[in-house]
Amino acid sequence: MNVQEACNICGGSGWKITERDGISGAEKCQCQDIGRETRMEERANIPLLYQNVSVENFILPSDHPVARTPLATAVITVRGYVRDYPNVPKPGLLFLGAPGSGKTHLAVAALRGLIARGFEGVFFDYQTLLNQIRSGYDEASGTMEREAYKMALDTPILVLDDVGAHRVKDFVEDTVTSIITHRCNQKRATIVTSNLRDPETGDQPGSGMEADLYSKYFLEERIGMRARSRLYEMCKLITMPDVGDYRKKKRG
Repeated sequence: MNVQEACNICGGSGWKITERDGISGAEKCQCQDIGRETRMEERANIPLLYQNVSVENFILPSDHPVARTPLATAVITVRGYVRDYPNVPKPGLLFLGAPGSGKTHLAVAALRGLIARGFEGVFFDYQTLLNQIRSGYDEASGTMEREAYKMALDTPILVLDDVGAHRVKDFVEDTVTSIITHRCNQKRATIVTSNLRDPETGDQPGSGMEADLYSKYFLEERIGMRARSRLYEMCKLITMPDVGDYRKKKRG
């Protein structure tokens, strides 16, 4: 819809003249809200694979009754978070669990639900964000790269997907800690997913197989103690049970 051609109230200016108690003024025209949700979703950087996900189309496994209950609880938690935000005990969500357990689906579903309520937010893949921030130090880098760090700090809602999927370096730990600390101090909503293990989910050092990133490393090892502590301070923990690969089940 082209506002300038279609709006008979403001003539395309986006403002309408009002009259109260003999005093003229201007206020935003209702036409400015038309298509607002679509525009915010387009700016949210949601990957194509997840652009239509929602809490409603999250599939609970029928062949895994043990995992069905905690997954149903996760869905209920996300639905309540979207409904009650910003009047929630903690402004963020922390999804921990094995790869393919549906963490990203629910994280993006939360973001899309909040956008539908009029809140703005952005999705970042953890490693992509770090790469953009690092390249942003180069004066020849593009605007997106230069703005990535500021966006991660200041966007009202940040989804940070696959946290910890990067080798431990001082740059990584310092950058992640600064983003998470800033957002925690400002009480900005931060929705995080990670495949890594953590004692809060019942994992203990030396337990489980040591064959892959998920089973080998703990969250604190990959992002540092300070960032992990802040995440728990600002986010409600949602532990996702291992149900195989949720993405394959969804396609099946």
